[in-house]
Amino acid sequence: QVQLVESGGGLVQVGGSLRLSCAASGRTFTYVMGWFRQAPGKERDFIAAISWRGSQTNYADSVKGRFTISRDNARNTVYLQMNSLKGENTAVYYCTARSGSISGDRYEYPYWGQGTQVTVSS
Repeated sequence: QVQLVESGGGLVQVGGSLRLSCAASGRTFTYVMGWFRQAPGKERDFIAAISWRGSQTNYADSVKGRFTISRDNARNTVYLQMNSLKGENTAVYYCTARSGSISGDRYEYPYWGQGTQVTVSS
């Protein structure tokens, strides 16, 4: 059984930074870990994913150069460092996990956290 718990969300001003954390329990150290977000009235969109060794990452074009995904397998934790935040980044951010290769398709991820709210204000 895999459980994912996100933390680190909150209110931040435009241009600010936040670091989200996702604590995983269960046998996730060989899993691809990812982050998605969902704004009100919109679909859940891919942000970033990282291979289980951390050697491979993939990002949505909209966050390249501003967001960084990383993981600490000793702590069973994956992180999302978000810099230069914009108003359109306001959303609920979800941590997710899957076995196999990196994917940007939310339907290929069977495990999800409950989400953490990020609000970017001007």
